[in-house]
Amino acid sequence: MRIDFISDISCPWCALGLASLEKALAQLGDEIQYELHFQPFELNPDMPAEGKNLNQYLADKYSMPVEQIEANHENIRKRGEELGFMFGKRERIWNTFDAHRLLYWADRCGEGLQRKLKWALMQAYQGEGKNPSDHQILLQLVSDVGLDQAEANAILQTDVFAAEVRNLEREWHLSGINAVPSLVINQQHLLQGAQPVELLVSALRELNEA
Repeated sequence: MRIDFISDISCPWCALGLASLEKALAQLGDEIQYELHFQPFELNPDMPAEGKNLNQYLADKYSMPVEQIEANHENIRKRGEELGFMFGKRERIWNTFDAHRLLYWADRCGEGLQRKLKWALMQAYQGEGKNPSDHQILLQLVSDVGLDQAEANAILQTDVFAAEVRNLEREWHLSGINAVPSLVINQQHLLQGAQPVELLVSALRELNEA
C-alpha cells in the first residue's frame, strides 16, 4: 500500500492528521505493508522571508476575531494532547518552501529518513514555534535525524529541487487537492482532514483488503 500524506509544516491540522495516522498505523501493526511518502503543499507560497504575526495573519485571511482564533488554538492544543502531540506557542508563521525541498531530498536518502525529518519539522514549528525557513534551524534538524548536513546546506544555497517541488505542488492541485492534510491511498483513494484514529484504521484496513 502506498500512502501519500500531503501537508504543510505551518498547518496545525496537518500535525494532528499525522499524529492520527501514526497511531492508526501502530494499531494495524503487521496487518498492512505500506510505503509512506510526504508530499508538498504550501498554504502560504507568497509568505515573505520575515514571516507574519500568526494571529494577525489568521484574522486577515479568515476575518475572525482574536477571541475565536485563540479558542481555535486551544481546541487544536487539546486535540493534540489527546493524540500525544504537544503544541507550543506559535507567534509567527513563515515560508516553508525550503523545508519542502529538504523533505523531497530526504525521501531519496534512505528508508524512514523523510518521516523522521517531517516529524522534526512539525515539532520544531508546531511544538516549539521555531522558524522552519531559518537555514540554521533546518540544518540542525537535518543533522538530528541523521541526514548529511553538508549536502543539505548545498541544497539550501541553491535552487536544487525547487522545480521538482513546484511541479509536485502543481500536480496535486490539478488532481483536486486544495486543502490539507490530505491522504491519498494507492494514488486513487482520498481522505481529507485530520481524521480520527478509528476511522483511519477502518479505512486503511478496508482498502488493504480490497
